[in-house]
Amino acid sequence: MSFNPLRSLSPRSVLPAAAVLLVLAAGAAAHANRPEPFGDQVLPGASDVSPVGAQSASSGGLELRVGPGMEAYSAATGELLWSYRREGATALHLTPVGDDAVVVWDDGMVTAVNTADRSVRWHRGVPGLTDWLNAAGEPGADARTEEQRRAVMAQRAAKALHPSADRVNDAFVTVVIPGLLMGFRERDGDLRFNSRPPAGCVFDPERAAQTDDASLVPRVCTPTPGATRQLPGGVMVFSLTDRGNFLNTGPDVVMRPLDGHRVRIEDGPVIGGWVYDTALGARETACGASAVPFAVTSATCEK
Repeated sequence: MSFNPLRSLSPRSVLPAAAVLLVLAAGAAAHANRPEPFGDQVLPGASDVSPVGAQSASSGGLELRVGPGMEAYSAATGELLWSYRREGATALHLTPVGDDAVVVWDDGMVTAVNTADRSVRWHRGVPGLTDWLNAAGEPGADARTEEQRRAVMAQRAAKALHPSADRVNDAFVTVVIPGLLMGFRERDGDLRFNSRPPAGCVFDPERAAQTDDASLVPRVCTPTPGATRQLPGGVMVFSLTDRGNFLNTGPDVVMRPLDGHRVRIEDGPVIGGWVYDTALGARETACGASAVPFAVTSATCEK
């Protein structure tokens, strides 16, 4: 039997050119029409306009509102310009960060959208976020109407989202729920820090505070019967530019940002109030010079 390495294919084994083009066209159409992995849809203003929620924010000449998704209106004319939706999910809360908007969805996803070119920067899932938004297993949750349930979800979504405003370095988005916190770099969604509270403790999303360069998250610990030493309250400080810190405080500490780096901390009638500087990573002295532990800040330092 002879073997000819240069023998040609028979006419029947060659796919006609027209058939090749049909196969390529079908493949391209299938690729173009395949569903986005997160159900992303950007719709023009005239498409499927639905009632939107009361929460709104401004960014780059746009008024952004939450509804089924993120609705972008002209701040000058009020015209609906475009909508960003995710199939099967409803937007609960949004906040602008520079040219972007960060959205919390009812399925536990957090998304950053560039409002200038309408592109999705990133999606990140936060474990446990959906259950907390739904108040799953909490007393009275089963008795809520659908309207009440959606209101609770929107309130909790707002409490969970804590963006920084520092555009000189990198803006960050911290998502806080009782059992977990995660900090993402806003420009690309890179996970920069995450933490779970110690056993018997939870984070308090509502009292968390954000500066340009740090996230400050209180934790509350439930007394355990028979324990010889109870964990105190405290505030975990996650620095966006340096090492973090932990502030020993009482369980009912209240924090109020004063500017991009300074936070007023009220720690009850015994300890009193003081100012923590997240740029210095320490408490302020009476007038904001070098850090002296436990110094009380004078009223002039807050002006």
